[in-house]
Amino acid sequence: MANNNASSGHKLGQLVGDWFEEHFVFPLLQTVGEKLNLFVDSRFVERTARAGKILWNDIDGNAVDYDAVLELGGTSETRGVPVAFIECFWRRGSRHSKDKARDDSGKLLPMKDTYPTARFLGIVSAGDFTNPARELVRTRGIDLFYIPKAKIVQAFADCGLVVDYPDKLAEEQKSELVNNFENGFTPEKKIEVKNKLHDLVGITAINGYVDRVRSTLSALPQEIRFILRHDSQPISFESVVEASEFLESPSFKMDSPIETYIYEVTYTDGSEFIKEVDTLEELRSLHDEIQLLEKHMRELLV
Repeated sequence: MANNNASSGHKLGQLVGDWFEEHFVFPLLQTVGEKLNLFVDSRFVERTARAGKILWNDIDGNAVDYDAVLELGGTSETRGVPVAFIECFWRRGSRHSKDKARDDSGKLLPMKDTYPTARFLGIVSAGDFTNPARELVRTRGIDLFYIPKAKIVQAFADCGLVVDYPDKLAEEQKSELVNNFENGFTPEKKIEVKNKLHDLVGITAINGYVDRVRSTLSALPQEIRFILRHDSQPISFESVVEASEFLESPSFKMDSPIETYIYEVTYTDGSEFIKEVDTLEELRSLHDEIQLLEKHMRELLV
């Protein structure tokens, strides 16, 4: 019975979380996309440009799944240039809030070092997300759109649905609560709760989120630096003694150096992007993407 109780609570959390992502987060990002002329990719969008999950490679080449990505120049058939990565979630309880904050921010941060255009990293959260957890997100430079648990509970309650319960609620009662919720959570009811939550959150908060994304993406390059690096061929030693003897009179071979290139850009908001690449073509590709975003945002401001 304890397992059934746990599964009932998990099921309710999943139902509310899925609703939150589809009926609040996705429309919120669509508003951003419409106002900034960006393509919004999420699991609620069907496109031939990808199959299944929204996967993007991080700086180490690992494929990472994200809840939503805003793309410049993206279409249903073509993947665009990523400018924003977003994670979202609902939490009924505060347990492990800081772990969640650490995991999601750790998942987002590498994208800023991977893609020069990934200027905006964000989390949209609802529920019991503790202040230390929220502070950890903010100190890592990640935008947080936070909806307190009370507003979520009220939005559902005003529409005749219960999403919260005492932690010590008897197993049978919790199972009954979840069954009643699932039976009453019709497509029409989902829209009704969404509208109620929008009223509780307010248009000012939603417009403020759009402005934050716009402001972050609108920071323009203030200084761009290209650096050519020449590294010697490695010199290997089989013992510490041999290495020590070499260092007494070092002689590095630079007759056929290894060339790499560094792209550095400083933005008007003080942030920087630095990346080392192996070829001039990769350097040009990085610059093309930054130039594309700058041109796009300048045109929006006209």
